[in-house]
Order: sequence, then structure tokens, then C-alpha cells
Amino acid sequence: MEVRLEGITVLANDVSALAAFYRDVIGFKVVIEEGHYVEFDNKGVRIAICARPLMADNTNMHHSFIEERKGQSFELNFECQSPKAVYDLYEQFVSKGAIAITEPKSVSWGHTVGFFADPEGNIHSLFAVNTAE
Repeated sequence: MEVRLEGITVLANDVSALAAFYRDVIGFKVVIEEGHYVEFDNKGVRIAICARPLMADNTNMHHSFIEERKGQSFELNFECQSPKAVYDLYEQFVSKGAIAITEPKSVSWGHTVGFFADPEGNIHSLFAVNTAE
């Protein structure tokens, strides 16, 4: 039996604030917006934001949806077309409210990468494959 990753749901304490970040800073287009759930248009894998209490209700009040989250639990990786695009988008995201974590730089594994956080502290990366010139 084969499975396919269809979507990623980001859990949020404040759905509207986190959705606004992904809409206004990252540039995702909202396709469903409810008080407890927001879904974005994204080619490939669906991305959504869901309120922790709703997921607790859906899972018989599983403790992991009720307890306070501590530490990084996931990372979204945004691939850019070029190293220059990494620098440009990083600057744009931070100027619109993303939290600067690590400014873009060329790293040993052949990428240019920069890290930023969303309003709930989830750290994500922008990256591009370095090309030989």
C-alpha cells in the first residue's frame, strides 16, 4: 500500500494572527477561512492552520493538543529560484514581521539558507541551491 503526503496542518494558539502572517508575509492565498481553521492555496501539499482546541476535540482531548508546546516541532522549507532570491525574500519577510533567526548565507552542503520564525515561534527556512558560475 502506498501513501502520499497530502497536507500539513500547523497548530496555532491564535489562528487568525498566524493565518495573517502566512497570508501577508509569506504570500499564501486563503481558500478557506473559518474562526478555527484556515487553508491556503498551495501547489503540491495542502497547508492549513488549525486551532489546538479543535484538534483536542477531534482526538478525544489528547494531551498533546492541550499541553503548552515547548521547543521546535516542525520546519517548513521554502525553496527559492536563486541565492539572490533567498536574500531578497528574507529581507522582505523580516520587514513585514517575520522574526529574524539567521541571516542568509552560503553553507557547506551547497545551499544558500536563511532562517526566520512566524509569530508563534515556529522556525522555517528559505533556501536555494548554489550554482557554479
